[in-house]
Amino acid sequence: MTIEAAERPQLPHIIVLILLVMMLVDSVTDEGEVIPTVTVHSTATKPTEQVILSEPDEDGIHVASSMSVFDGKSLTGWQPTKFGGDGEVSVKDGQLILEMGVDLTGITWSDKEAKTLPKTNYDITLEAKRVDGNDFFCGLTFPVKDDPCSLILGGWGGSVCGLSSINGMDASENETTSYRTFDKDKWYKIRVRVLDDRIQAWVDGKEIVYVDELDQKKIDVRIEVELSRPLGLATWQTTAAIRNFQIHRLDVSGRKKEDS
Repeated sequence: MTIEAAERPQLPHIIVLILLVMMLVDSVTDEGEVIPTVTVHSTATKPTEQVILSEPDEDGIHVASSMSVFDGKSLTGWQPTKFGGDGEVSVKDGQLILEMGVDLTGITWSDKEAKTLPKTNYDITLEAKRVDGNDFFCGLTFPVKDDPCSLILGGWGGSVCGLSSINGMDASENETTSYRTFDKDKWYKIRVRVLDDRIQAWVDGKEIVYVDELDQKKIDVRIEVELSRPLGLATWQTTAAIRNFQIHRLDVSGRKKEDS
């Protein structure tokens, strides 16, 4: 008894079908999400948080997790800020380079996932240096709940430090104004802390900003850096280098009460 050609099993077609099913199964995660098969031509990855078990500081606060927002290889998570007349933005030798522009040069955080960016109870740490120019080499804009603020280092001719802005007054004219000499080609360790009720900042371990009672103050940025919201870095007529840029979520459950 013979089997007609139309009734014979189409083995090549069956094999192809089986292979396709196996590929589909392999692309499904444990949660049931299907991951498309895509050829990736870049090694850049999204910043991820790492759980940290740190000792509480003098305020009873400790770091709960850390996230590097600059991988030293690419601008993943960032985009050059289109201020107009801005200099080139590049990555070289593990450093983020902001070249001198007509006025401002900068980068702005471009990740749309709000969960990657805390609005309170966090620290930002980075190292920065002035490579060329005589104005601010670190204009760090960061979230303070829903109202961002900027830490300015070396502004107004090279030495003014402070927050822009508080109650409509910028870093050159409010309670955070201070003066410091910054050497060219010298790395400075910078740290900003945002809590529900205060903002602090340090340079090389020395506190230069302490602002409390935030609920009684209007926190904002100067109009020139509106494009840096919610997180950004900028320079003014200055070339700067940045490295070791991280965000640390804080556990404030053990925070000590301040003396009244």
